[in-house]
Amino acid sequence: MKRPLQLLTVAAATTTLLALGASGASAHVSVDPDTTTAGSYALLTFGVPHGCGESATTKVSIQIPEPITSVTPTVNPGWDVEKVMVSLATPIDDGHGGQLTERVGEIVYTARSPLPDGYRDALVLSTKLPDTVGETLVFPTVQTCQEGESAWVQVAAEGEDPHDLDLPAPVLTITAAEDEATHGEAETVSDESATVEAVAAPVEPSSTPLVLSWVAVALGAAGLVLGGAAFVRGRRSQG
Repeated sequence: MKRPLQLLTVAAATTTLLALGASGASAHVSVDPDTTTAGSYALLTFGVPHGCGESATTKVSIQIPEPITSVTPTVNPGWDVEKVMVSLATPIDDGHGGQLTERVGEIVYTARSPLPDGYRDALVLSTKLPDTVGETLVFPTVQTCQEGESAWVQVAAEGEDPHDLDLPAPVLTITAAEDEATHGEAETVSDESATVEAVAAPVEPSSTPLVLSWVAVALGAAGLVLGGAAFVRGRRSQG
Protein backbone atom coordinates (compact mmCIF):
# COMPACT_ATOMS: atom_id res chain seq x y z
CA MET A 1 0.00 0.00 0.00
CA LYS A 2 2.82 2.43 0.77
CA ARG A 3 4.22 2.28 -2.76
CA PRO A 4 0.95 3.27 -4.51
CA LEU A 5 0.39 6.04 -1.97
CA GLN A 6 3.88 7.41 -2.61
CA LEU A 7 3.28 7.37 -6.35
CA LEU A 8 -0.02 9.20 -5.94
CA THR A 9 1.66 11.81 -3.75
CA VAL A 10 4.42 12.41 -6.31
CA ALA A 11 1.88 12.64 -9.14
CA ALA A 12 -0.21 15.16 -7.23
CA ALA A 13 2.84 17.26 -6.42
CA THR A 14 3.96 17.20 -10.06
CA THR A 15 0.50 18.25 -11.24
CA THR A 16 0.49 21.14 -8.78
CA LEU A 17 3.91 22.35 -9.93
CA LEU A 18 2.87 22.19 -13.58
CA ALA A 19 -0.29 24.14 -12.83
CA LEU A 20 1.68 26.78 -10.97
CA GLY A 21 4.18 27.01 -13.84
CA ALA A 22 1.39 27.39 -16.38
CA SER A 23 -0.35 30.07 -14.35
CA GLY A 24 2.95 31.89 -13.90
CA ALA A 25 3.68 31.85 -17.61
CA SER A 26 0.20 33.08 -18.50
CA ALA A 27 0.58 35.92 -15.98
CA HIS A 28 3.40 37.54 -17.97
CA VAL A 29 2.86 40.47 -20.29
CA SER A 30 3.62 38.69 -23.56
CA VAL A 31 3.52 39.20 -27.32
CA ASP A 32 1.52 36.92 -29.60
CA PRO A 33 2.30 37.51 -33.31
CA ASP A 34 -0.06 36.26 -36.02
CA THR A 35 3.06 35.48 -38.07
CA THR A 36 6.83 35.47 -37.52
CA THR A 37 7.78 35.08 -41.19
CA ALA A 38 10.74 37.21 -42.26
CA GLY A 39 9.76 40.33 -44.19
CA SER A 40 6.03 39.85 -43.61
CA TYR A 41 3.48 42.26 -42.18
CA ALA A 42 2.41 41.10 -38.74
CA LEU A 43 -0.10 41.90 -36.01
CA LEU A 44 1.56 41.79 -32.61
CA THR A 45 -0.88 41.30 -29.73
CA PHE A 46 0.43 42.30 -26.30
CA GLY A 47 -1.60 40.69 -23.52
CA VAL A 48 -2.01 42.50 -20.20
CA PRO A 49 -3.38 39.79 -17.88
CA HIS A 50 -3.28 41.46 -14.45
CA GLY A 51 -2.24 44.50 -12.48
CA CYS A 52 0.82 45.16 -10.33
CA GLY A 53 0.10 42.97 -7.37
CA GLU A 54 -3.53 43.86 -6.79
CA SER A 55 -3.27 47.40 -8.16
CA ALA A 56 -5.10 48.42 -11.36
CA THR A 57 -3.11 49.14 -14.54
CA THR A 58 -3.02 52.74 -15.75
CA LYS A 59 -0.40 52.69 -18.52
CA VAL A 60 1.54 50.25 -20.71
CA SER A 61 4.71 51.44 -22.49
CA ILE A 62 6.09 49.15 -25.20
CA GLN A 63 9.61 49.82 -26.47
CA ILE A 64 10.12 48.98 -30.16
CA PRO A 65 13.39 47.22 -31.12
CA GLU A 66 15.69 49.06 -33.55
CA PRO A 67 15.23 46.70 -36.54
CA ILE A 68 11.61 47.89 -36.69
CA THR A 69 11.20 51.42 -38.02
CA SER A 70 7.45 51.78 -38.51
CA VAL A 71 4.58 50.72 -36.25
CA THR A 72 0.85 51.33 -36.50
CA PRO A 73 -0.92 50.93 -33.15
CA THR A 74 -4.49 49.65 -33.16
CA VAL A 75 -7.01 51.97 -31.53
CA ASN A 76 -8.43 50.45 -28.35
CA PRO A 77 -11.60 52.12 -27.01
CA GLY A 78 -10.41 51.77 -23.42
CA TRP A 79 -7.04 53.42 -24.00
CA ASP A 80 -5.42 56.56 -25.39
CA VAL A 81 -2.40 55.73 -27.55
CA GLU A 82 0.72 57.69 -28.47
CA LYS A 83 3.67 57.03 -30.79
CA VAL A 84 6.99 58.25 -29.40
CA MET A 85 9.48 59.00 -32.20
CA VAL A 86 13.28 58.82 -31.90
CA SER A 87 15.89 60.23 -34.30
CA LEU A 88 18.03 57.91 -36.39
CA ALA A 89 21.78 58.44 -36.25
CA THR A 90 21.95 57.55 -39.95
CA PRO A 91 18.98 58.04 -42.30
CA ILE A 92 17.70 54.86 -43.94
CA ASP A 93 15.81 54.08 -47.13
CA ASP A 94 12.05 54.14 -46.60
CA GLY A 95 11.43 51.81 -49.55
CA HIS A 96 9.57 54.47 -51.51
CA GLY A 97 12.42 56.53 -52.87
CA GLY A 98 12.82 58.65 -49.74
CA GLN A 99 14.71 58.46 -46.46
CA LEU A 100 13.69 58.04 -42.85
CA THR A 101 15.33 60.29 -40.28
CA GLU A 102 13.33 58.98 -37.33
CA ARG A 103 11.49 55.85 -36.28
CA VAL A 104 8.87 54.75 -33.76
CA GLY A 105 10.81 54.06 -30.56
CA GLU A 106 7.92 53.46 -28.19
CA ILE A 107 4.16 52.98 -28.10
CA VAL A 108 2.39 54.21 -24.99
CA TYR A 109 -1.15 53.11 -24.10
CA THR A 110 -2.79 55.08 -21.27
CA ALA A 111 -5.95 53.63 -19.75
CA ARG A 112 -8.99 55.92 -19.84
CA SER A 113 -10.23 53.98 -16.84
CA PRO A 114 -7.74 51.87 -14.81
CA LEU A 115 -7.78 48.18 -15.79
CA PRO A 116 -8.54 46.29 -12.54
CA ASP A 117 -6.33 43.45 -11.40
CA GLY A 118 -7.85 40.15 -12.50
CA TYR A 119 -9.08 41.57 -15.81
CA ARG A 120 -7.29 41.17 -19.12
CA ASP A 121 -6.91 43.39 -22.17
CA ALA A 122 -5.03 43.14 -25.47
CA LEU A 123 -3.07 45.87 -27.24
CA VAL A 124 -2.34 45.25 -30.95
CA LEU A 125 0.43 46.71 -33.10
CA SER A 126 0.84 46.35 -36.85
CA THR A 127 4.35 46.32 -38.31
CA LYS A 128 6.63 44.88 -40.98
CA LEU A 129 9.04 42.30 -39.61
CA PRO A 130 12.76 42.37 -40.50
CA ASP A 131 14.17 40.07 -43.18
CA THR A 132 16.79 38.39 -40.98
CA VAL A 133 15.77 34.81 -40.22
CA GLY A 134 16.64 33.74 -36.68
CA GLU A 135 16.77 37.28 -35.29
CA THR A 136 15.16 37.70 -31.88
CA LEU A 137 13.17 40.88 -31.28
CA VAL A 138 12.80 42.09 -27.70
CA PHE A 139 9.98 44.45 -26.66
CA PRO A 140 10.79 45.74 -23.14
CA THR A 141 7.44 46.72 -21.63
CA VAL A 142 6.71 48.76 -18.52
CA GLN A 143 3.31 48.29 -16.89
CA THR A 144 2.41 51.24 -14.66
CA CYS A 145 -0.29 50.82 -12.02
CA GLN A 146 -2.10 53.00 -9.51
CA GLU A 147 0.39 51.70 -6.98
CA GLY A 148 3.81 50.68 -8.30
CA GLU A 149 4.82 49.23 -11.66
CA SER A 150 6.06 46.02 -13.28
CA ALA A 151 9.00 46.37 -15.67
CA TRP A 152 8.85 43.44 -18.08
CA VAL A 153 12.39 43.98 -19.35
CA GLN A 154 14.43 40.93 -18.34
CA VAL A 155 16.11 38.95 -21.12
CA ALA A 156 17.45 35.43 -20.58
CA ALA A 157 21.21 35.08 -20.84
CA GLU A 158 22.74 32.34 -22.99
CA GLY A 159 21.86 28.99 -21.47
CA GLU A 160 19.31 30.51 -19.07
CA ASP A 161 15.70 29.36 -19.07
CA PRO A 162 13.40 32.35 -19.78
CA HIS A 163 10.79 30.74 -17.52
CA ASP A 164 13.13 31.31 -14.58
CA LEU A 165 12.88 35.09 -14.99
CA ASP A 166 10.56 37.06 -12.74
CA LEU A 167 9.73 39.78 -15.27
CA PRO A 168 10.65 38.52 -18.76
CA ALA A 169 10.37 40.93 -21.68
CA PRO A 170 8.04 39.97 -24.54
CA VAL A 171 10.11 38.42 -27.35
CA LEU A 172 9.63 36.82 -30.77
CA THR A 173 12.01 35.15 -33.22
CA ILE A 174 11.93 35.71 -36.98
CA THR A 175 11.36 32.52 -38.96
CA ALA A 176 11.82 31.50 -42.59
CA ALA A 177 8.90 31.61 -45.00
CA GLU A 178 7.27 28.31 -45.83
CA ASP A 179 7.79 27.15 -49.41
CA GLU A 180 4.20 27.96 -50.28
CA ALA A 181 5.02 28.94 -53.87
CA THR A 182 6.69 25.61 -54.62
CA HIS A 183 3.83 23.78 -52.98
CA GLY A 184 1.33 25.71 -55.09
CA GLU A 185 3.29 25.03 -58.28
CA ALA A 186 3.35 21.31 -57.48
CA GLU A 187 -0.43 21.31 -57.06
CA THR A 188 -0.82 23.17 -60.40
CA VAL A 189 1.43 20.71 -62.22
CA SER A 190 -0.51 17.83 -60.69
CA ASP A 191 -3.81 19.32 -61.84
CA GLU A 192 -2.44 19.95 -65.35
CA SER A 193 -1.11 16.39 -65.56
CA ALA A 194 -4.49 15.02 -64.57
CA THR A 195 -6.13 17.15 -67.26
CA VAL A 196 -3.67 15.99 -69.93
CA GLU A 197 -4.21 12.36 -68.94
CA ALA A 198 -7.95 12.82 -69.15
CA VAL A 199 -7.68 14.36 -72.64
CA ALA A 200 -5.16 11.80 -73.91
CA ALA A 201 -7.06 8.77 -72.63
CA PRO A 202 -9.02 7.00 -75.44
CA VAL A 203 -12.74 7.36 -75.15
CA GLU A 204 -14.27 3.91 -74.89
CA PRO A 205 -17.59 3.57 -76.74
CA SER A 206 -20.51 2.98 -74.47
CA SER A 207 -22.16 -0.45 -74.72
CA THR A 208 -25.55 0.92 -73.66
CA PRO A 209 -26.80 1.99 -77.15
CA LEU A 210 -25.72 -1.39 -78.59
CA VAL A 211 -27.66 -3.29 -75.93
CA LEU A 212 -30.74 -1.17 -76.54
CA SER A 213 -30.46 -1.84 -80.29
CA TRP A 214 -30.38 -5.63 -79.78
CA VAL A 215 -33.36 -5.41 -77.42
CA ALA A 216 -35.31 -3.50 -80.07
CA VAL A 217 -34.41 -6.09 -82.71
CA ALA A 218 -35.48 -8.94 -80.42
CA LEU A 219 -38.80 -7.28 -79.62
CA GLY A 220 -39.42 -6.65 -83.31
CA ALA A 221 -38.70 -10.28 -84.16
CA ALA A 222 -41.01 -11.47 -81.39
CA GLY A 223 -43.75 -9.20 -82.72
CA LEU A 224 -43.37 -10.68 -86.19
CA VAL A 225 -43.57 -14.23 -84.87
CA LEU A 226 -46.69 -13.51 -82.83
CA GLY A 227 -48.26 -11.70 -85.76
CA GLY A 228 -47.54 -14.61 -88.08
CA ALA A 229 -49.00 -17.14 -85.66
CA ALA A 230 -52.17 -15.11 -85.31
CA PHE A 231 -52.49 -14.88 -89.09
CA VAL A 232 -52.16 -18.68 -89.48
CA ARG A 233 -54.78 -19.35 -86.79
CA GLY A 234 -57.13 -16.95 -88.51
CA ARG A 235 -56.77 -18.68 -91.85
CA ARG A 236 -57.45 -22.09 -90.29
CA SER A 237 -60.59 -20.91 -88.57
CA GLN A 238 -61.91 -19.52 -91.83
CA GLY A 239 -61.19 -22.79 -93.63
